[in-house]
Amino acid sequence: MEDNKFGNESSSNSKPPNPLAGGHRLVASATKKSLVRHPSLVITKLSDVSLEPRAATGDPATEYLPILRSGAWADIGSRSSMEDVYVCTDNFMSHYRSTSSNEGTHAFYGVFDGHGGKHAADFACNHLPRFIAEDEDFPRQIDRAISSAFLQTDTAFAEACTLDADLASGTTALAALVIGSSLVVANAGDCRAVLCRRGKAIEMSRDHKPGCFREKERIEASGGYVYDGYLNGQLNVARAIGDWHLEGLKSIDGGPLSGEPELMSTRLTEEDEFLIIGCDGIWDVFMSQNAVDFARRRLQEHNNPVMCSKDLVDEALKRKSGDNLSVVVVCFQKQPPPNLVAPRGRVHRSISAEGLKELQGFLDTLKD
Repeated sequence: MEDNKFGNESSSNSKPPNPLAGGHRLVASATKKSLVRHPSLVITKLSDVSLEPRAATGDPATEYLPILRSGAWADIGSRSSMEDVYVCTDNFMSHYRSTSSNEGTHAFYGVFDGHGGKHAADFACNHLPRFIAEDEDFPRQIDRAISSAFLQTDTAFAEACTLDADLASGTTALAALVIGSSLVVANAGDCRAVLCRRGKAIEMSRDHKPGCFREKERIEASGGYVYDGYLNGQLNVARAIGDWHLEGLKSIDGGPLSGEPELMSTRLTEEDEFLIIGCDGIWDVFMSQNAVDFARRRLQEHNNPVMCSKDLVDEALKRKSGDNLSVVVVCFQKQPPPNLVAPRGRVHRSISAEGLKELQGFLDTLKD
C-alpha cells in the first residue's frame, strides 16, 4: 500500500488555544542533543500486561512473519480545522533509506494529534520516521533508536521555531513499527494503540494524562504541577513534541512536559489479527475492547483495512466525538478474522433436597 498522509492547512480551538498561521519552513537537524531523562521515564515492556516481551530473532525458517495490509482514514469532525496527521508505510526502510534493505519486514505507522496549530504534527510526521531509519543503531537497537528519534525530532522542532516563530505549536505522537515478527509501539501523549489478539484487546500504549499517578509524580519532580487535569493549568497531556513556546513547560534541560516516548513491544504470532492506532478523538467514544469488537466485525464483512478505518471514524462521529478523528488499521493476516466459537461446557443439573421433597409430595398427591 502507498504511504498516506492527511491534513488540511488550518488551526484549531484545541488546548492550548494558540492558533498561528502563515508560511513556514521545516528545518531538519542531525543533532543528537536530547532532553534530560527523569528516572520515571522508563521503557515499559509488554510483560507488564502478562505478555511475552519481544525476544531476539529466532530461526528465520520457523519464525512467524505477518502479512501486512494497512489503511487509514481521518475526518475533521466537529472542529473548525484539522490538526491530525497520519502516516502508513508498509515498506519503511526502502522508503526512508537511500540504500536498499533486504532485512525483511520493516513497516512504520503513526498518528500525530496537533494542538495550538498543525505545524508540530506536520513536522513530526515528516521527520520522526526519517530520524529512526537513518539512525546507525536501527534496527539492531530498536528501543534506543526510537527514543532517540523522538527526542531528536523535538529538539529539531525547537530549532525550527527559533527560525520561524509562526511554527509554535505542539503534538502528541504515536509510532508503531513492525520489524520482522516484532511489534514495537512508542507513544508520547494520549493517542492509543490496541492490538487484537484472537478477539481480545491488548493495549500497546498508555494514555499520558497529567492526572495519571506516574505522570503526576514525574511532573511534580520536574517542578510542574497539575491543576484541574491540566499540566501547569495549560495542557491536557503530560507528554508531547513541541510546545516550546509555553512558559515553564519545557526547556533544553528538561521540564514537566516530556517529549520522550514510552515503549511497549511484543512478538507477533498467528493469533494476532490487527492493530488499531488512533488519536484521542476515537478513544473518547470507544473503549479499547469495544473498538476491537467493532473493527473485527467490519473486517469479517469486507476484510479491507481502509474501509475498516473509515467505519471506525464514521462510528465515532455517530457517537458525537468532539475532536478531529484519525485512525490507522494494520492487518497481520490475508484472511479476515475467524469466527470465535466458545467451547460448550458440560451442563450439570441438580435439584436440592428441599426440591426433591416437594416433588415427592406432588407425586404422592397424584397417587391419591
